Amino acid sequence: MALNDHVHWPGVQQVVQVVCERRHHGRRVRETRSFITSLSRERADAARLLAIIRGHWGAIENGLHWVRDVVFREDRSTICAGHAPQNLAALRNAALACLRADAAGNLAATLRSHYRKPERLFTKLGIL
Repeated sequence: MALNDHVHWPGVQQVVQVVCERRHHGRRVRETRSFITSLSRERADAARLLAIIRGHWGAIENGLHWVRDVVFREDRSTICAGHAPQNLAALRNAALACLRADAAGNLAATLRSHYRKPERLFTKLGIL
């Protein structure tokens, strides 16, 4: 609670610091990350906060980065000039959000069906 007076964020209850150590090319690498939360100590102790943080990043890694890397093959893209990579990443994120909002079960299969028949996508988006 002592740091709360120095954090100008509405509703902040705790400031959390997580220190991670790992090996990278044989060297020990230490990374410190900071988080803020509106959860009080009564609602979330250190163990609960760590579980929440791990769950959040696990969902991002498995639900977003994996899909972008494997399904969209983003890492294979040769587009690298100007703002094109960021613009395409934004379009991929928008496509994922639309597919998830539409409750598409298997994203890869849904995307393949749109690749084969783009008019399905345009119809879904209300363009056709």
